[in-house]
Amino acid sequence: MDPFGGFSGIAGCVALAIIVVPIVVRTTEDMLQLIPTELREAAVALGAPKWRMIVFICYRAAREGIATGVLLAVARVSGETAPLLFTSLGNLNWSVSLSEPMASLPVTIYQYAGSAFDDWVELAWAGALLITGGVLALNIVARVVLRPRA
Repeated sequence: MDPFGGFSGIAGCVALAIIVVPIVVRTTEDMLQLIPTELREAAVALGAPKWRMIVFICYRAAREGIATGVLLAVARVSGETAPLLFTSLGNLNWSVSLSEPMASLPVTIYQYAGSAFDDWVELAWAGALLITGGVLALNIVARVVLRPRA
């Protein structure tokens, strides 16, 4: 028996969050290390406290790299099937409760792709296209929102 008392949408969310966090943390750390030391020193020399230097200088300078790391993590998680198979199980019926087994597109693709029915295999390909299109749309929106203002 799992800690959540059975298969649930909440368990699926937690499993995917455990996958996302290390990717985002690592890329954020790498982007912050790429900021020139002179930029940090200049902020401190002007009398800015360390927290203010990090928030207003470092995060702004590394914003695009951090966004790339988040997008990579979201793209990776959007196609993850194994954690969802073991935590949210999948449900063929409509469910709105996060405490019950819940359907997800990656699990449905996995189930339909191995089917002997050509219609189901085509639906699996359509699901893969939906995930790819969703990640592409999210990437475009993030780039438009985060582009430097002139």
